[in-house]
Amino acid sequence: MIKDLEAAIGYRFRNISLLQNALAHSSYANERWHDSLKSNERLEFLGDSILGMVVAEYLYHHFPECPEGELTRMRADAVCEKALAKVAARIQLGQHLLLGHGEEQGGGRNRDSILADAVESVIAACFLDGGMEVASDFILNFVLSEKPAKKLHNVDYKTALQELVQQKKNQVLQYELVAESGPDHNKQFDVEVTLNGKVVGKGSGSSKKRAEQDAAKAAIEALFPGQL
Repeated sequence: MIKDLEAAIGYRFRNISLLQNALAHSSYANERWHDSLKSNERLEFLGDSILGMVVAEYLYHHFPECPEGELTRMRADAVCEKALAKVAARIQLGQHLLLGHGEEQGGGRNRDSILADAVESVIAACFLDGGMEVASDFILNFVLSEKPAKKLHNVDYKTALQELVQQKKNQVLQYELVAESGPDHNKQFDVEVTLNGKVVGKGSGSSKKRAEQDAAKAAIEALFPGQL
């Protein structure tokens, strides 16, 4: 029941429909209402920004000795897909998700990408229902409950690649979406990264952002072996 999720979060919603919306995957919205705008994707968009800001502020104040590049990597580590999927597991978010039949049969309740997106949606729901204090409390209690380590487990490959190529002057990195396939609830994006006009890495993922990270990782492995 949704009250169990409220208990796990430690917050009771005044407008429970916000939390219900945060649980509605696009596959469910498309099947049930034939309207993807009723899914949690808009909440995910908002939650992603709130999460990034709160984590950035936390790191800024708690790691005054760290330069910008290291803070950027630490933030990426804290908000990456695997980290958010662990948050989802902690509050048993997967069992509350509203999924379409195909996604249900395909194991969507245990898919890291779906769980991570749902966590961001719940953050946005908390913000809209109770304000920034409630959203921040959720992030501090669940995302930042373990102090981020300086040792990186999940590198921000785009930032790492940018720093490596900038060791030489006048280097231009660009990311281009070259293909997009699959149904709305299970999209696949293909991205190429070019250095001074030459393709140096290709990647794919369930979002453009993840595909760009994958492409950047491939570029680092090709151009700077041993750096990862």
